[in-house]
Formats: sequence, C-alpha cells, structure tokens
Amino acid sequence: MNLLPDHEIYKSIGGEGLARLVAAFYRQIPSDPILGPMYPPDDLPGAESRLRDFLAFRFGGPATYIEQRGHPRLRMRHAPFAIDQAARDRWMLLMDQAMEEAAIPEAPKAILRQFFAATATFMINQPG
Repeated sequence: MNLLPDHEIYKSIGGEGLARLVAAFYRQIPSDPILGPMYPPDDLPGAESRLRDFLAFRFGGPATYIEQRGHPRLRMRHAPFAIDQAARDRWMLLMDQAMEEAAIPEAPKAILRQFFAATATFMINQPG
C-alpha cells in the first residue's frame, strides 16, 4: 500500500527530482528505435519541458502546464502518433530506467509507476 498521496509526490521529490526524471527519460529517446522516430529532434527540449510541467501539476506542484497549455487532453495530443503495445512497453521501460537513474525514492516511484503504466496503456491507439 502506498502511504504517500498523489498530491504529495511533488513535495516529496521536488521540482529537481522531476527534472532529473524527465531529463533521464529524454536522454534515451534520440537513440531509441521505437520511440525516437516519434519525437522531432528539434522539439525534444519542448517535449521535455511539457512532460516536466505536466508531471509537476499532476502530482501537486505548480500549475504551469495548465496555465500554458490548458487541459492536458492526452489522447488528443498523442493522436498523431501510432502508439501500439510495443511503443507503450518501450515507453514504460525507458521511464523505469529513468526512475532508477534519477534515484526516485521507493514510495513516490511506486505511485509514479502505477500512473505511468495506466496512462501509457490509455495512450494505445493502434491494434496489435
């Protein structure tokens, strides 16, 4: 059982922890054969910033994401990308590796992993 409420994640790991996590994730993207082609190389810094701001908002931090972009509308924003089970699983693998690299403590990591798994599955928009 997780004793840390979702809205306490930001307080627990801080903006620095989320920045480490998201940076570790995006360092893997350019060389990844499945996910790399989905990310325009000139927008990697923007994608990193958007994910960092989204996670901060979602887990109890500043509302920068909502102020700049409005409602997340995750499925709509990801609709242009063909996301199948393999892409979902790769995204989870890279995020798991990023959580390890960023040294996210166990309690927040368990909550983040549960959220990432459910959200990544929700993003699947291709059969097979």
